[in-house]
Amino acid sequence: MAFLHKGRITNHTMTFWGNDVWRPNPLRLFPKETIPDLEKIDLNLTDRTQLETEGTGSEKLDELVELAGYSYEPEQDIFISTIRPWQRYIGYCRLYDELAAPTGMIVDCDEFYFDYQDKQWMIGIWKGQYDMVTGGEVGFYKNALNFDLPGHPKALFYNAVDDKDMLEMSYVLKKNGNVLFTRKDKHWWLTGFKLGEFSQPSELSMDISITLKDEEMRDAFIAGMNEAGYETDELLIEGNTVSFTFDVPRTPQPWTRTKLTDWIIQKKNKYLCDKYEEITGSENTVQEKITAIREQDPQIYQRVRRMGKMSNNFEGWVTMIVTVFLILFYLGGSSSSE
Repeated sequence: MAFLHKGRITNHTMTFWGNDVWRPNPLRLFPKETIPDLEKIDLNLTDRTQLETEGTGSEKLDELVELAGYSYEPEQDIFISTIRPWQRYIGYCRLYDELAAPTGMIVDCDEFYFDYQDKQWMIGIWKGQYDMVTGGEVGFYKNALNFDLPGHPKALFYNAVDDKDMLEMSYVLKKNGNVLFTRKDKHWWLTGFKLGEFSQPSELSMDISITLKDEEMRDAFIAGMNEAGYETDELLIEGNTVSFTFDVPRTPQPWTRTKLTDWIIQKKNKYLCDKYEEITGSENTVQEKITAIREQDPQIYQRVRRMGKMSNNFEGWVTMIVTVFLILFYLGGSSSSE
């Protein structure tokens, strides 16, 4: 196994030449101010002071949501990712998708890999059940390094793109043909999560539009979509904007997604969502709902505190990232000794 980029390993630090220097430096991946210490937040929701600003209506709840990497959009009653959440510092790796199901997330995914201006890029799309929330995502990433993962020849580690590379993106998430919510923004990770909504991934579809930088990037992206199994005549192309529907995934899904594991995990997810609805059915605002959950079912409340992708078990994801780095060091060491 060998890395595709020129590099060397010195003192257990992996270094790559070029404009994009990547190092597995914990301070870069997890700057101190970005690590959410959720347990230290005293979320006293008995204070019903209503704020005039947008949010949940509770300053402390808004602080908790922000630390988890999200903000609340009251018009659609959804949680959305911010521009600089802590998740931005860990990039993307295929292993994340492989570990989604074991951490309670049954999610369909497709990834589109393409080359543009001598760099490798990836746009990923996801939809499904993230523990106690139904959601959808569109993410944009730039290659940082390469390593071989059996069965996935493009299993690269990617950094989230810089602000200057963010794209105009939008999507409509539908459940059984009915609109759940819409999202539109210039972003690197356009997301939406609806708390307490239970869905099977097969019930969901996303009508997605992405505006690429220029004609060259647009054509490269379309070529990546073709490679992933999307036919050109399935796409609506207007200038540099490509629109399409994500319903049935076209690429190989994580090996952790089996009928048995899906059934077991979704049975648990549905129970949690049903319990949430049972407890919060008579409440109106999200603050009232969270208060009811906190008072009546502390275990479900703890899950609510970790809503969304990669935030329901922060310690587990940190462990996984460390494991990935150990694998990369091993592969790098093996390739340098060949």
